[in-house]
Amino acid sequence: MVVAGDDDEDIADEILRGDEEEHKVISRAGLAELASRLRARGKRIVTLNGSFDVLHAGHLHILKEARRQGDVLIVGINGDTSVRQQKGPDRPFISQDERAAMLLAVRHVDYVHIFDEPTPIAFLEQIRPDVHVNGSEYGPDCIEAPTVRAHGGRVHIVERLTGLSTSDLVDKIRRSTTPAKNSG
Repeated sequence: MVVAGDDDEDIADEILRGDEEEHKVISRAGLAELASRLRARGKRIVTLNGSFDVLHAGHLHILKEARRQGDVLIVGINGDTSVRQQKGPDRPFISQDERAAMLLAVRHVDYVHIFDEPTPIAFLEQIRPDVHVNGSEYGPDCIEAPTVRAHGGRVHIVERLTGLSTSDLVDKIRRSTTPAKNSG
């Protein structure tokens, strides 16, 4: 158990990162150059992608596991248009800029790229990661796998934590706010 007190700043530093200049949102035009600079410094590049619409413990689990696979974690997030196309007109709940800011505040994440395509293939073509991380619900033959493997990378699968998905969370919230119907 954590009790508020003198260690609050240390706890915050453990979870959040300051406004370091080098950790930021990267445009499509800057992805290949970033990857080249990182490789020149001998860094192992890891990618992960998703909507990250409502950040929760399941996301933190996969981000932490992704970071363990290399030196630099670049997260591709579906932009608002892409999320709407995939999940419906009432999504995303959180704007792409706010989702990017939240991810950059997590210590495991070094860079974020926002993409509007339905898949992250163009993002992965630019980065050419050493490792791409995906959840077990997508499996080793996920849509990203051919692109990652074509450039010499590997796909690392992380087991999903039971009951910790955005869809599960949204369903739970909706059920808790739906008034009970009277039967009489």
